[in-house]
Amino acid sequence: MTTCLEPDREPDAEPVTYAMQCVVDGEASPMSEDFAEPQTWVMEHCGRHPSHHTYRELIARPWRTWRKP
Repeated sequence: MTTCLEPDREPDAEPVTYAMQCVVDGEASPMSEDFAEPQTWVMEHCGRHPSHHTYRELIARPWRTWRKP
């Protein structure tokens, strides 16, 4: 048997969620299913901190394993 790994697309799977994190100070947006919310957070954050130009995207994607005969 082989164990396989794949994104969980089952009906009861957790949703994919997104956040953005400022690389300068480590502050991060809340996780959201709607990527527009973290993008808005970035615009607000860089408005408060004009020297913060670098961000990273954080994605939480559910995965599952299964056995293949």
